[in-house]
Amino acid sequence: MISFLTADDVANEISMSRSRFTGTYLVVEGTTDVRLYGKFLGEGATAIAASSKTNVKATVAECIRRGDNAVMGIVDRDLDGMTGRTVKEPVFYTDRRDLEGGLMCSEALEGVLSEYADRDLLQRFEKVNGSVRDVLGKAAAPIGILMYLSYKRGMSLSFKDLNHRLFINRKTLAIDVARMVQEVYGQSMGQMSSSLAVAEQVRDLVKKLDDPWDAVRGHDATAILAIGLTSIFGSYNAKYIDSNTVSGALRLAYSDDMFAGTMLFAMTSEYAGKHNLALWRITRR
Repeated sequence: MISFLTADDVANEISMSRSRFTGTYLVVEGTTDVRLYGKFLGEGATAIAASSKTNVKATVAECIRRGDNAVMGIVDRDLDGMTGRTVKEPVFYTDRRDLEGGLMCSEALEGVLSEYADRDLLQRFEKVNGSVRDVLGKAAAPIGILMYLSYKRGMSLSFKDLNHRLFINRKTLAIDVARMVQEVYGQSMGQMSSSLAVAEQVRDLVKKLDDPWDAVRGHDATAILAIGLTSIFGSYNAKYIDSNTVSGALRLAYSDDMFAGTMLFAMTSEYAGKHNLALWRITRR
């Protein structure tokens, strides 16, 4: 199973394939990354999933150690931007915290809303609450900030399978930060800090963000958008939509031009050009 892959496994697969494929390997975290980036790759490049961010970095390093320099990697930024961690070329970060966050900040969001939102209901919602993108960023950022606090303090909070409907307002999509912290605490063991005190710290840190999307985990944003589509401004075909459907629709709506406008595209293209590596089938704007 892919979840049990090690970096050596992936590096070995790349090495063993070199007799039949001499092009560029783009090592990414998961299968959805393969599907998305794969549609932008040229004939001389292919994507391979390493199953984790750690494996991506280790796989690229191991391939280079073996003398294979036709290997690049893409990883989610995650909390690295907030904790000061970095990666070195030829591994590159997504523009936003993760792949889904980048899609939500692109015109792909408008494509999804065009498909699943009722125009009149959407206009009514945005007239009162502001743009959907801004609302989603403000609602999801506190969850990302709590993840940051958990990492910094070693709290080991669990964010798996959060039920966003328990703390997201179904009329405005605003987040109840205190309730969100309580829900996370409820599925995490051995928490000593007061949930109310932590909630206040989350609010303070959110205020200090230059852009809420710097803290947003894409999964939270898609889950909140699904609530909006099913409860507030969705059209007839959005009645049963969930975060997975939203994510898939975003990937389908993400076009060549959208990807070509990212820093990720610019940086990977520059590196590939300098090292004479085949990579994207699209060219810079």
